[in-house]
Amino acid sequence: MAQLTIQIQDNKIPFFMELIKNFDFVKVDNSPTKEEIKDNIRAGLKEMQLIEQGKMKATPLKDFLNEL
Repeated sequence: MAQLTIQIQDNKIPFFMELIKNFDFVKVDNSPTKEEIKDNIRAGLKEMQLIEQGKMKATPLKDFLNEL
């Protein structure tokens, strides 16, 4: 099986995903890349720093859990 990497404009992703779901010979892997994981961790750490500095408001745990 061959593996392809493609780049798609963000606003076209839902359309493209719906399109390729209709092909029984295509397997979609939505796993985040290592770089995306690193970026998310960096963003989380930056948010924690801003919260500790009082520059950003934290979401109460109760509200966070209610969203789940």
